[in-house]
Amino acid sequence: MQYKLLDAQRKFLEIPHEYTLDVAVYQGGYGSGKTFAGSLLGILLALKYPKIKGLVGAQTYTLVRDTTLQSYFEHLDNMKFKQGIDYKWSSTEQKLIFKNSSEILFRHFDEPNKLKSLNLGFVEIEEMSDIPYDTFKMLLARLRQKPYHNWDNFVYRIFGHTNPEIQQGWIYKTFYVNPPVNYRLICAPSTQNIYLPKGFCDELKQLYDEKYYNMFVLGQVGDYADNLVVKDFSDKNIHKISYHDDFDLHISCDFNVDPMAWVLAHKTDDKVFYFDEIVMENTTTAKACDEFYRRYPKHKGKIIINGDASGDNRSCTSEYTNYVIIKRKMQSFGYDVEIKIKAFNPPIKNRVAAFNAKVKNAAGEIGLYISPKCEKLLYNIYNLRYIEGTSKIDVPTYTQIKQSKELKFLSHPFDAASYLVDFYWPIVL
Repeated sequence: MQYKLLDAQRKFLEIPHEYTLDVAVYQGGYGSGKTFAGSLLGILLALKYPKIKGLVGAQTYTLVRDTTLQSYFEHLDNMKFKQGIDYKWSSTEQKLIFKNSSEILFRHFDEPNKLKSLNLGFVEIEEMSDIPYDTFKMLLARLRQKPYHNWDNFVYRIFGHTNPEIQQGWIYKTFYVNPPVNYRLICAPSTQNIYLPKGFCDELKQLYDEKYYNMFVLGQVGDYADNLVVKDFSDKNIHKISYHDDFDLHISCDFNVDPMAWVLAHKTDDKVFYFDEIVMENTTTAKACDEFYRRYPKHKGKIIINGDASGDNRSCTSEYTNYVIIKRKMQSFGYDVEIKIKAFNPPIKNRVAAFNAKVKNAAGEIGLYISPKCEKLLYNIYNLRYIEGTSKIDVPTYTQIKQSKELKFLSHPFDAASYLVDFYWPIVL
């Protein structure tokens, strides 16, 4: 069987130096062929070097099983049909075994100490930016399988594929800042993949904000807005927004007890307008409803409740879900109420991407406006950050909140606002 490889994939597979160790990262946008290239390289090494032992892994086994392993099976099924490649899969040992006695193990890296007994010929890492630098160094030390006499021109290889880091983390420091000559980073924009569906990248340009598009479609590296979760927010997003008692009114909820955070908004088909917020300390869902009624007792339009999907779960201390409490309480005030929530919450990165795309998309269009009355939401916009070198949001600890009470208001108002955006304008990553 023959593949017509993309230029970036060919550079990834081929070694341009004569060192005994090659370290390569395929960094690309969504749909740039990263996993395809990595799994192909693993199979080629297993076939070329009899009895080689390879390791394929990611930070979680779910990612290995659902993404990387499936790509291996697709390649192998094609090769078996076309070229008679003989292999078997051991589900008990989670490994591929080839006729030439080569083996490829599939593991997660959440407990790296369990991998220290391995002697390997190659390592493949899925979503390389998700693993800690210490895990990468440990895997490098596992490349010590003794070469067999028929392994001509053998080179130990550790290779990974990843989207660009949100911050200049260890991959940036290792592969961009004075890297060793045998360390290679191959950048692969999604726009160069001729096999993607027509219009794929153009549609992403409409969905994503400009910096997100540059990173996760064009594969560009860079500091993503100084660690802030919300990108490209400016004075153009701030407006004195009028409340209309006959418009549909959206309440999007985060049900943390201290504080509980609700945002109030009107929306059109393509824009959202946050005109008020209810942020209360040490409270209950019913008391938040009372506060809404105090402010808007004569609202005539429909009230649509959005928010945290986990608020629809019964707890051991409550007969009703938060949404049942809201609906019954609001109806007792005479409001026309409808609940619209997802069956489950999406990954946080999806909500963040959707919110940022509304702040300003790659085409420069603004679809999200916030009133100065929403002080706590604006506080989140300007202060909610990622933990340095990671894609995890820096949520304050209990100790930090004791030292600075204002920190307790980080994350919850943003969560409430982003649930609404994600419900109506979701982005699937």
